[in-house]
Amino acid sequence: MSKTVEFFFDLGSPASYLAHTQLPALCRDSGATLVYRPMLLGAVFQATGNASPAMIPAKGRYMLRDLARFAERYGVPMRFNPHFPINTLTLMRLLVAVQLHQPEHFDDALQALFQAIWVDGVNMGDPAKVTEVLTAAGFDAQALQAQIAEQQVKDALKASTEEAVKRGVFGAPTCFVDGEMFFGQDRLEFVREALRD
Repeated sequence: MSKTVEFFFDLGSPASYLAHTQLPALCRDSGATLVYRPMLLGAVFQATGNASPAMIPAKGRYMLRDLARFAERYGVPMRFNPHFPINTLTLMRLLVAVQLHQPEHFDDALQALFQAIWVDGVNMGDPAKVTEVLTAAGFDAQALQAQIAEQQVKDALKASTEEAVKRGVFGAPTCFVDGEMFFGQDRLEFVREALRD
């Protein structure tokens, strides 16, 4: 029986971006199913008393270098977004709207948004830029913008975030395999091992 990797993430997390560049292939190689669980990292921080490493200057500087090391190791492009920190409430609702209304295009939306933030350095706090990115990725940006106001979209993101906190999540990315939690994109080898057990 194949296993499942639940991937709790927020687009505003650079470590979530790095994990996203690796998890699909890792799951394919392991015969596992990857389940994307969008959550709102700011709400997780608030609920758990945690904060972004970037809020501590010395830790933030180290994190930037460490993220660059991993991007180099993975062979993926990454540019720390000059508009960080990013309020991702609208962006995460956009992803949930795609997940609910056109799940077959979820990967396209996820890739376009991660690329815009962590490769192209786009200011995704600017609604016009968001529209440009979505349109270029083949989406009807106006329709999506309307869907993010739907109560079911808001409720789904809130429920996923609350579930994450109940299950012990305190940051992003966090993966679960068979109920076991793995925090951080630098723990993917442990995820791989859990899929082999």
